[in-house]
Amino acid sequence: MKEYPLSRLLPNMLTMVSFFGGLMAVRFAMQERWEHAALAIVIASVFDILDGRVARMLGTTSKFGAELDSLADLTSFGVAPALVLYMWNLSSGAGAFGWTAVMVFAACSALRLARFNTMLEDLTAPKWTKGYFTGVPAPAGAGLALLPLFLFIEYGESLRAPSTLLALWMILAGGLMVSRLPTLAMKGRRVPRVFVAPIMAAVCLLVAGLFTNTWVTLSVMSSLYFVMLPVGWLSYRARAKKESEGSSHA
Repeated sequence: MKEYPLSRLLPNMLTMVSFFGGLMAVRFAMQERWEHAALAIVIASVFDILDGRVARMLGTTSKFGAELDSLADLTSFGVAPALVLYMWNLSSGAGAFGWTAVMVFAACSALRLARFNTMLEDLTAPKWTKGYFTGVPAPAGAGLALLPLFLFIEYGESLRAPSTLLALWMILAGGLMVSRLPTLAMKGRRVPRVFVAPIMAAVCLLVAGLFTNTWVTLSVMSSLYFVMLPVGWLSYRARAKKESEGSSHA
């Protein structure tokens, strides 16, 4: 009987935790426990980050793991956020347009993940492009879509988004996922030694903020990510221009 080392199963276990996070978010939304629903998706995103990192550290990456990860991402960052927002605000105020936004967001998440898997098999792309995503990643798209809920949890009814505006915001977040906009990826990036200490300090502040003022910190993170999207585009253009000039001089 063929045996597998436990370490080979660990990344897939983490992926399943991420998957269950999305399912729990829907359950909490059905109970109108909005804080728990949002937190379940945030926890799912943490485990989504961990599973790939752990798989690469242990050298246990596999086609099966990649496919399982995509299915979990679709559930936790495509379907779950859309249903949570629908039950929170859209079902009573936006009518059919609200459900349309749900379907558009979930469909965009599925299309984005399918495109990501396809691009992984593209061996002709220059190595430097691995430092960029094409479009907003699914977890980040979920974070953008959930920004109005984060603000509502922190500040209450005074910052409840109008239903139609929320539906439009979801469609925008979905559109960013399937767009061709280059966005920064952390994988394979290097930083000058002088920036190591400031980055570590910033990470410590971020973690402290998440523990002490969770919803404000998440709101700031989502807002900053949205505002910084042009930086990825500008960085990509500058790098493409540099590579083009380098190849022309060769």
